[in-house]
Amino acid sequence: MATFSLRNFILIGSGGIAAQSAALYFLGQPAICACGYVKLWEGSVLSAGNSQHVFDWYSFTHVIHGTLFYLLTWLLLPRYPMGGRLLVAIGIEAGWEIVENTPLVIRLYRAQALALGYSGDSILNSISDTFMMALGFILSWRLPLWGVVALAVAMEVALAALIRDNLTLNLLNLIHPSTSSGAGRPTAHRRSRICSRLRAKLTLAILYESRPARPTAQTAKLLDLSPS
Repeated sequence: MATFSLRNFILIGSGGIAAQSAALYFLGQPAICACGYVKLWEGSVLSAGNSQHVFDWYSFTHVIHGTLFYLLTWLLLPRYPMGGRLLVAIGIEAGWEIVENTPLVIRLYRAQALALGYSGDSILNSISDTFMMALGFILSWRLPLWGVVALAVAMEVALAALIRDNLTLNLLNLIHPSTSSGAGRPTAHRRSRICSRLRAKLTLAILYESRPARPTAQTAKLLDLSPS
């Protein structure tokens, strides 16, 4: 059975995070927010700073990642030392952070109402997410089972109430994007259709405003701006 000294654990863990950072750099992700400064907390999920600073609401979903990875390694690697299992979890999380920032997955996220302007994570935010996963893993190791379950459920319920999103909804929307999730904002495609209809009706209104003749019933119906 493999053993890990603290020195080896730090070296391997640091190497994994360095590889994660390098991969994100080559994917074109910025080191920090493009705004040029670093905030400890970004509280608006609809702002351009979401997923760009150190912590945000989605940081809590990575704590739940740690709980899930602890369970996974407990099932698959029951005789593996805890340090080794945590390194495996760091490797899985780092791999997910890389995949999450590929153009394909970013496009899938953008199909969600809460992520219309999403451009991926900054490298700083991505590394923070990995540390939050490690925190969740360690908490799952040290807390009793009921405490772990209670913590995960509390975070999911709180996130759903506060930002109308959480890890469960995030995964469901990633697999099957919703056109009306989040704060009720219409999708880009729907907004484009609404704007096109309004422009067409405004054009007709201007044309017929300059004509002395009374508009027909069909024209009046076209000019009706009430939702149909």
